[in-house]
Amino acid sequence: MSLHTPATICGVAIDDILALDGAPVYVYDSAIMKRQIDRLRSAFAGFEHRIMYACKALSNIAVLRLMKQFGAGLDTVSIQEVELGLHAGFTADEILYTPNMVSFDEVRKAVAYGVHINIDSISVLEQFGHEYGGRVPVCLRVNPHIMAGGNERISTGHIDSKFGISIHQMRHVLRVVATHGIHVNGLHMHTGSDILDPDVFLQGADLLFDIAESFPDVTFVDFGSGFKVPYKPDDVTTNVEELGAKLATRVHEFNANRAHPVCVWFEPGKYLVSESGTFLTRVNVIKQTTATVFAGIDSGLNHLIRPMLYNSYHHITNVSNPTGTPRIYTVVGYICETDTFGWDRTLNEVRVGDVLAFANAGAYGFMMSSNYNSRYRPAEVLVHNGRAHLIRRRETLDDQLRTQIDVELDA
Repeated sequence: MSLHTPATICGVAIDDILALDGAPVYVYDSAIMKRQIDRLRSAFAGFEHRIMYACKALSNIAVLRLMKQFGAGLDTVSIQEVELGLHAGFTADEILYTPNMVSFDEVRKAVAYGVHINIDSISVLEQFGHEYGGRVPVCLRVNPHIMAGGNERISTGHIDSKFGISIHQMRHVLRVVATHGIHVNGLHMHTGSDILDPDVFLQGADLLFDIAESFPDVTFVDFGSGFKVPYKPDDVTTNVEELGAKLATRVHEFNANRAHPVCVWFEPGKYLVSESGTFLTRVNVIKQTTATVFAGIDSGLNHLIRPMLYNSYHHITNVSNPTGTPRIYTVVGYICETDTFGWDRTLNEVRVGDVLAFANAGAYGFMMSSNYNSRYRPAEVLVHNGRAHLIRRRETLDDQLRTQIDVELDA
């Protein structure tokens, strides 16, 4: 990853991108998305696999259609994501629905759409079996009790996690499956994000393969994702090639003893889109206090909450003054909260009106944005084949008022 953001993005001048709908704006590079998915396909070429894009990372329709063109399926976590996927052109067989703590009515809607259903609690499995028996196949999400991930808020497979059915409850699961004649066609796990150690995946693979021995009709095992992308200079990333080589041996050993070999599914989200994204903002104010020089920008946690929520790091570059004298700034937003994007960052001298670029902004940036302080959410631009396309316009007051009902109230 280049940590210096030039005055162009994928050959398109930043000024031309800003001319589409101003700043702040999220900009995505389709070539990097394609590079990432091709790398995974190459790493996992040693066994049958399927890439299911975790669209919660970035679900703009233009991006979903690109992922479809790239040959990916879709991992969804809500009925709304299912509906977006179908709208974008995915077939029901290309979509996996993995909800958590939703009403059973939502599960019924997913069944009606015909997508793959993934269940992560015994109570829901019992209700599903009572209603559908073996007529609708299901995948089971297993909690492997593996603590993994870069932050406790993105670790999902540990013993205190709300996700998945505990590996220690498999005897109970087998009773429920037998009682209702449930057809289990898949097993799933996801331990968290920013996982560096391939052995974490292999440990989980061994657990799923052991459990799969009790489910002869399983046709796929899903290892989720969590592959780490680089954030800082010389950052360490997940060696997916090493993982693919080691995992191929386990997959072949497991399939050698089965009448129906399993396909291995993965659900990358951040891995496919994070590095593709750059968030462009303008500097409103330079404010020097007795201790700090603040660069205040025309954005805040309403647009990019991850640094405040996860303590995530986004490399920041002053693209307007690439040869300026390096100075120390704390980059902050315009929200009535403490919304600090980066403390004591070395930036080329920052002036009012300069454009600052935030790297690794493709995943969970726009998706977690809000109208806090009644601010408008930003535009989105996709750079594809050398051209910049506006794929979401900036919000207006009309957008904020659209769902509100103007009720006349007595004094």
